[in-house]
Amino acid sequence: MREFEFYNDLKSSGNSLIDLLAYERRFTNIPATWHVVVVDIQNSTQAVADGKHHQVNLTATGAIISVLNLLRKEKQTTEIPYFFGGDGATFIVPSLYLDKIVATLENYSLHIKRNANLTLRVGHVSVHSLVAQNATLKIAKHKLTQQLSIPIVLGNGLKKAEEIIKNNFVENDVKLFEKDLLNLQGMECRWKRIDPNQTQNKVVCLLLDSVNETDQRLLYSEVIAQMDIFFGEFISRQPIKANRLRLNFNILTIWEEMKITLVNQNWFYLVKNWLSTLIGKFYLNLTPNGKQYLQQIGQLSHTFMLDGMINTIFAANQDKIDLFIDYLNRLEQEKKIIYGIHITHASVMSCYVIDRKTKHSHFVDGTEGGYTTAAKMFKAKLRKRTI
Repeated sequence: MREFEFYNDLKSSGNSLIDLLAYERRFTNIPATWHVVVVDIQNSTQAVADGKHHQVNLTATGAIISVLNLLRKEKQTTEIPYFFGGDGATFIVPSLYLDKIVATLENYSLHIKRNANLTLRVGHVSVHSLVAQNATLKIAKHKLTQQLSIPIVLGNGLKKAEEIIKNNFVENDVKLFEKDLLNLQGMECRWKRIDPNQTQNKVVCLLLDSVNETDQRLLYSEVIAQMDIFFGEFISRQPIKANRLRLNFNILTIWEEMKITLVNQNWFYLVKNWLSTLIGKFYLNLTPNGKQYLQQIGQLSHTFMLDGMINTIFAANQDKIDLFIDYLNRLEQEKKIIYGIHITHASVMSCYVIDRKTKHSHFVDGTEGGYTTAAKMFKAKLRKRTI
């Protein structure tokens, strides 16, 4: 097996996530030659407080799209695990593509600084180095929906990598932006905020970490089982439903998207995409391909991640949320978990669309800061524990 095909060759588990977590043997060590690449917006909590949640969300989405477009340009079918974090992203990449991916992301960070006035930290650390520091990284591939398979990671390796990268980050004021390296083709953010239905009238962003690394597998299985009991299985609590999607015709939304996707502002791009959004309403509602695309969005939305921690967004009603929080508080009092939660009224979605028939992905966050706001609560609890 060639080293860079490691993740491609992992068989995707079609069983439930609880079933996958039941057996440690279903998880595989990530090759020592692979690397963890982290991109993270510095002071993202303050940026959200300053009203820049939309720019923060677009920036995180754009980092993922930059890397996926690079691999597509290289005409490679290599799959890499990646995780959307609301204010950043994490990738696990083979050494073959490391230099190109890092160069692309560092160049993208210069673009973001110039166009959104946000500092995007970029760094990487090898799996070999993490293992040498007693970090663990085990991975499996899980079929989350009929159309979406996601990486499931156990161990504290990704958290360790993020800590190393943040602590050693130095902003590069010398490197020059290369416009030919910027490729955000397929990036779209054309949807209004997505309100839940009447029975599931809230949207929940949850970050949950096991205090003891060795407890992760069984503890996360227990938490997911409780979520199934409180809120229904994954599909039923999915906040992205086709009948709740509404296109956003506000030209300012397309302007913000354009500032991320293009090197310079372009009036032709602005008007063209505004008109295509207007036409899109008829395409989505009146054509077979449009209706199929709408139905696929929920199947291809990233609303659950397990990267050593549970990161998920779901729809629920307040009564059930209150009961679930009581359950989480008991686990926290028993010193089994630390969690951060943000309860809001709607979700927001940014998209990567190459082909509306098959090739599209959708990255979901909550309004009013979403994951970033949940992380603020999580970090406050973490600091309190370490004092």
